[in-house]
Amino acid sequence: MAQTTDTKAENRIVELATFFVGEALCGMDILKVQEINKLMERTWVPQAPEYVLGVLNLRGKIVTIIDLGKKLGLSATQLSDAIRNIIVDSQDEYIGLLVDRIGDVVLADWDKVEPPPSNISGVQGKFFEGVYKTENSLVGILDVEEVLKEKD
Repeated sequence: MAQTTDTKAENRIVELATFFVGEALCGMDILKVQEINKLMERTWVPQAPEYVLGVLNLRGKIVTIIDLGKKLGLSATQLSDAIRNIIVDSQDEYIGLLVDRIGDVVLADWDKVEPPPSNISGVQGKFFEGVYKTENSLVGILDVEEVLKEKD
């Protein structure tokens, strides 16, 4: 049975801050991003999981730095001039997601976001809210809260 849909229904346009984890293009709602900065001096944390690179003091706030590549089960982020910390506020705690490089801001029509495949470039689909197709690429939309859960 064919069903018609009113295309004038409320379209939700989301600005995605995009970034690369290795060669994988990922994105997240820009409203989740507090700031983006270069990797700064950090303090090692004993007995932390291997994806936790340490903590840093950002204007009086303690920020835990996570190597997003390691956390997603990919290779570790390679130190270079392009790496950045994407600072997010998760459950009143600042977390820095270390990524290989920053991409562009992409306007995404949330109605066109597709469910994530079970495996995106070797990454488990549970870490993603969906996938958005642009003219030239595929953006995996990161589920920040899922990534930051304690269990791996």
